[in-house]
Amino acid sequence: MNLTRRRSLRSAAAALLLAAVAGCSSTDGRPAAEVPGPDSATAALCHKLDDRLPQRVAGMERNDPEPESALTAGWGSPAIILRCGVPRPGAMNDPDAEGVEADGVGWLMEQPGDGSFRFTTTLRRAYVEVALPAEHVPEGLAPLSDLAPSITEAVPEGIAD
Repeated sequence: MNLTRRRSLRSAAAALLLAAVAGCSSTDGRPAAEVPGPDSATAALCHKLDDRLPQRVAGMERNDPEPESALTAGWGSPAIILRCGVPRPGAMNDPDAEGVEADGVGWLMEQPGDGSFRFTTTLRRAYVEVALPAEHVPEGLAPLSDLAPSITEAVPEGIAD
């Protein structure tokens, strides 16, 4: 991934807004998320992150997914889902991959094609993934900015194994 190709927050937010217009979906009930299976060193970083996560993201209350785990968290409904300790995304090997930066934390930006976005931290000792449902795309990068202080405190800069 070419980190020098990062978009400004303003242009990334505009791209997210356009994607919201392209397609929306909704979910009902408590969110669900697959729990990652990281090694013990990465899991320790993820537990540290879990202790520091905010109660509110983009103005939405915490709404953790099932099954309960210190490796996952959620906010709102449909939920913005955070998963810590995910494997390195294959898109990080793509020199044309899109990246953004929010409050000092770099993110790979992926568009699964359903109007949602998936962001994965770059240059951190653990990969942290944030799934932003199409309904929350109008918030732009606010969720990433709200999570940045916790990630900065808990997950040191470096390259994840």
